[in-house]
Amino acid sequence: MTITEKLAALPDMISPGISSCVGCNVELILRTCMKVLGSETVLAIPPGCMGGVGVVGHNTKSGAKCPVFFPLLDNVASMLAGIKLQYERENRPVHAVAFAGDGATVDAGLQCLSGAAERGDRIIYICYDNEGYMNTGYQRSGSTGKYAWTSTTPVSAANRGGKRQHKKDIAQIMAMHDIPYLATCSPAYIPDMVSKVEKAMVYSQEGLVFLHILNPCVTGWGIRPDLSIQAARLSVQSNYHPLYEVVRGKYHLSMEFPEAKPLQEYLGLMRKYAHLTPEEIAELQAVTTSKWQRLKQLAAMGELS
Repeated sequence: MTITEKLAALPDMISPGISSCVGCNVELILRTCMKVLGSETVLAIPPGCMGGVGVVGHNTKSGAKCPVFFPLLDNVASMLAGIKLQYERENRPVHAVAFAGDGATVDAGLQCLSGAAERGDRIIYICYDNEGYMNTGYQRSGSTGKYAWTSTTPVSAANRGGKRQHKKDIAQIMAMHDIPYLATCSPAYIPDMVSKVEKAMVYSQEGLVFLHILNPCVTGWGIRPDLSIQAARLSVQSNYHPLYEVVRGKYHLSMEFPEAKPLQEYLGLMRKYAHLTPEEIAELQAVTTSKWQRLKQLAAMGELS
């Protein structure tokens, strides 16, 4: 049985009917992960897109077949660790899962996440990264890419604007915590995601595990809804969001393409980068290529050891 067939046979833990934006893949990501995780799961969703699109009770067809918590703050990692501990005291096996993103993971929630990693809290942290905040318009965050337009870093004829700092590499930050398992995933490569969620369930018995999933935001990024999966695929094929794992400190590449797609193909799908000059595109391409080469070197070291 293939991974796709196995996934199709698993029951839904999150029912269809979530009212996410048309073309957004966050529902696909959540439902896929929860299918694999199963009913023995406690799910925590902090403030962000998924907290407001009807995971439970908002629509008549939506609902969850496991306990779901909606903490008011982005300290979800520390809160979830306490919930996990209480289940263990009651001798009730459970996967404690945070489904977080919307920019806050790399900013407001990072300290609690870092503390949970340091303590070795046995939780699964899934970060759906839409490169910004969706509070009152698409706002910049530490996960926003350099030169990107947001409502708080606008671009106009009088002001070229755009964010002036590079995106925070949250996956590499978490890798430096020496957690037992870390992986990057994409909604464009579902079998790869399924495999990594299965591994996360195993390695979470040793400590915190982290899954980083880039999720194109059709509203904030200015992508045609029918092109969101293509954008996710190009983010991988251009090495902007490479797929890899870090298992007990050793890097493993999940995919490697003989010839990477030009980053411009990926950037060209979205309105938030429509103002870029050729020089700015070349700079972003050089940074992406440099990071990819470093990742390949880290993977080669793992193979040699």
